Amino acid sequence: MPPIMVNRLLPSDDPVAEQVLEWTIQRDAHDIRQLMRWMETKKSRKDRAILLNRALDLMDEIQHAMQRLDELR
Repeated sequence: MPPIMVNRLLPSDDPVAEQVLEWTIQRDAHDIRQLMRWMETKKSRKDRAILLNRALDLMDEIQHAMQRLDELR
């Protein structure tokens, strides 16, 4: 999915932090997709739990990054 460009009237309070947060969201989303692909191939409940817990950690990180972006914008 291509990035969505948003035109703002005022610049971000911290454009570098904003770029880092956007990058974090994209990277974590990519990593979550990979973890879910790996989960499809695992038969062990333990392996699946490890992958799921990592994906949940990444989702928490995405949620935090989105909250910080809201604060900056």
